[in-house]
Amino acid sequence: MDTSFVRDARSPITNAPDLHGRVVAVTGSQATVELDPQAASEEKATVGKFMGLMTDTTLIVGMITEVAVQAASLLVAGQAPGSAAQSSRKLARLDLLGEVRTAAQGSARFQRGVTEYPSIGDGAKLLGDRELRAVYGAADSDHAHIGDLQQNSKIGVHIDIDNLVSRHFAILGATGVGKSSGVAIILQQILDTRPNLRVFLVDPHNEYSRCFGDKAQVLTPRNLRLPFWLFNFEETIDAFFGGRPGVDEEVEILADVIPVAKAVYLQYRASNDRLLRRRDPRDTGFTADTPVPYRIEDLIDLLDERMGKLENRSSRMVYHKLMGRIQTFRNHPRYAFMFENANIGGDTMAEILSHLFRLPPEGKPMTIMQLAGFPAEVVDSVVSVLCRMAFDFGLWSEGVAPLLFVCEEAHRYAPADKRIGFGPTRRALSRIAKEGRKYGVFLGLVTQRPAEIDPTIISQCSTLFVMRLSNDRDQSLIRSAVSDAASNLLSFIPSLGTREVFTFGSGVAMPTRIRFKEIPESMRPNSEAAGNTRSDVGTNMSRDLLSSVVERWRSASMSHRLGDDDMAEYASSFEAPALQPPQPPPPQPSQFRSSLLKKPLDAATFGTQSSGLRPSNASGAPNHPPKYR
Repeated sequence: MDTSFVRDARSPITNAPDLHGRVVAVTGSQATVELDPQAASEEKATVGKFMGLMTDTTLIVGMITEVAVQAASLLVAGQAPGSAAQSSRKLARLDLLGEVRTAAQGSARFQRGVTEYPSIGDGAKLLGDRELRAVYGAADSDHAHIGDLQQNSKIGVHIDIDNLVSRHFAILGATGVGKSSGVAIILQQILDTRPNLRVFLVDPHNEYSRCFGDKAQVLTPRNLRLPFWLFNFEETIDAFFGGRPGVDEEVEILADVIPVAKAVYLQYRASNDRLLRRRDPRDTGFTADTPVPYRIEDLIDLLDERMGKLENRSSRMVYHKLMGRIQTFRNHPRYAFMFENANIGGDTMAEILSHLFRLPPEGKPMTIMQLAGFPAEVVDSVVSVLCRMAFDFGLWSEGVAPLLFVCEEAHRYAPADKRIGFGPTRRALSRIAKEGRKYGVFLGLVTQRPAEIDPTIISQCSTLFVMRLSNDRDQSLIRSAVSDAASNLLSFIPSLGTREVFTFGSGVAMPTRIRFKEIPESMRPNSEAAGNTRSDVGTNMSRDLLSSVVERWRSASMSHRLGDDDMAEYASSFEAPALQPPQPPPPQPSQFRSSLLKKPLDAATFGTQSSGLRPSNASGAPNHPPKYR
């Protein structure tokens, strides 16, 4: 590589047309350059540009953060002392970021930090293409291209994959600034560069299913199996009580009975002799948190047995309510992912871990967990289970299979206010952030409200990708998270454009304003591919399309699963007649679904009458007040 730009340049400005100025002041992290108004270069020194300060042995790289004009007194020959004419000079203030040194082989290498400060009078020039390429390097087995410099689109910016992933990272930005596309680009590059690194993405809005092609498996409530016995005690209580605080008496009963149910199941598996149940199951040492199977039927039998021994009517009612709560929860179709085959089967924990975390990857190293179809009451506990299992597997496997755990909308699951949200989820994410590196579990956070995330978690992220943020609290948090000279560059954040990002930390060569590269429309996240208010689909929507939407809507809460043929018959039997011209009445419901709906829809009730259902949120579950713990 040509390293001629690393040289001494102490000749006068008038004799150095490639220079833009001279150093006139230096501090520990900044330098001030007096700009030469006669500089021959057509490129102007403006805020955001990179400038090099040339010493005897290095090229010190800084970013211009301020440009100003300063008045100066000029003593004119022939005038009396004290009589001065006013002149002005242009000054540029630079934040010093690093330096380019010539290696032994003659190649130029950029390193963070400054080891040799410039002297007063050292030359300064704007960095050209050669110098910028020396700073940002090129794509190789350890570096991946994610975008281009905002100030020079010919210079690609490459991230250090190992430093990015192994030290955690966060992607922050308001809605509509291209954050989801940025997430997709970074994860695509990680998968391309580290094909054996497994990635688990928590996708609350079902945005990313098409972004990674055949490299990712997509899990939904329909194809996920997450048995209830994998939930620890706090997660079980959160699920059984629908996201609300548990009733103290019932919680105490479950704390006693669940370990017994686990021991009973173990005895059943060890022998078919039911007399073994008479032994004290507490001898097994199980707790309510031990991840071993148990059967709901055993749990209910134990509760019923205890209730039968009580004489106090009020105590019996506590057991009766608890049994009814568990039965209702177990039989609800929307919780089939937890309770399908709840009373049969064996210990499937190894198979579940293999499926969730792609062990082995078999060409699909990524899992996308779509949460939008899950009941809202158990989403927090489901995310808690996944975070906890990811960390615990890394812990007990001693990091044999590294995993990147990426959490979208992270402020939902790890809020800064400890009075809201679900405590176990926050603790699970915090444990990954603090200790995950030791066990090969790495964290990626994505949020539009960084000020609402637990600060102890976001402070563990060594690389930040900050897109446009207009909220003062969010900007203050970012400013407090930056420990180096980049803190003075954060004034750019409110003015960033769409797909522009200010990135700094261990994953990039130096703090940089870049523009994420374009990705094909077919691989963009759904939130950005479908964000077009000019769509005319609504004006041409057919009854067939509406019927398919209604079919999917209803099937999420049906008490049994239908085959494709049955579902087609079910959908067609409820097709509403067109408004014009009049049509014959729809056929009567077939026998298999007569119990689901007693009378067919008509055109008047299809879109104009209230259904009488309880209001629900985006996931289809009834709305509930926020949880306070």
